[in-house]
Amino acid sequence: MSVTLDTIDGLALVSLNRPEALNALSFAVLNELSAAFDEVAGTDARALVITGSGGKAFCAGADIKELMGRDLVAQRDGAELGQATFSKLDKLHIPSIAVVNGYAFGGGLELAMACTFRIATPNAKMGLPEIKLGLIPGYGGTQRLPRLVGQARALEIVLSGKSIDAAEAERIGLINRIVEGTDPVALGREFAAQFVRYSRCATLFAKEAIQRAAEVSLQDGLKVEADLSTLAFQTADAAEGMNAFVEKRKPVFKDQ
Repeated sequence: MSVTLDTIDGLALVSLNRPEALNALSFAVLNELSAAFDEVAGTDARALVITGSGGKAFCAGADIKELMGRDLVAQRDGAELGQATFSKLDKLHIPSIAVVNGYAFGGGLELAMACTFRIATPNAKMGLPEIKLGLIPGYGGTQRLPRLVGQARALEIVLSGKSIDAAEAERIGLINRIVEGTDPVALGREFAAQFVRYSRCATLFAKEAIQRAAEVSLQDGLKVEADLSTLAFQTADAAEGMNAFVEKRKPVFKDQ
């Protein structure tokens, strides 16, 4: 298997395991990722961490040899497979963290951008180099990148095909932070620790409200927020959280 799924202390851990190919995204790997995200969605994991094995790359992008000589229908099917797989990740009810350790190019960066958060080691390099091959990103890169860094910077990155380092990625908001260490799983677990102790119900509602902000007007977004905050108040976790605050103790959330 080129994709492994494990669970440690309430965290789901998905790892790309093709170090000999810099964890490139073949169509088989995309199907394995899709199945892994389906499995994660059915668990009680509180966060998902995605890593790449081998130390050199998070994911170096699509498997170019597979893309050659395909007809229009096959090419469209391939793009839709990648988009649908990453949409499953984007829509997970729990936070997801990409640990970019090394290269994240093309589909690899598109995978990272579909996560809720991105952290990177100092040696990370990122970019969407498809323009250099006479192509454009096809797994969501043209849509997610401008939402993260703005249209002008997204155009510069996509039209130049250039790579950027971790410091530049942090400066423009492509990643959340730079992290020091050589164990990507440990780095992901440490980052996720700030989210996993809270109610999964509240986490889901908050994530949904913020993601909807990019899709609707301010007035419609405020209605979404009002609806979801009302639902949050109805949960047992909300009652527990407020009682714990009044009683000056730590809440014990049960995701109910």
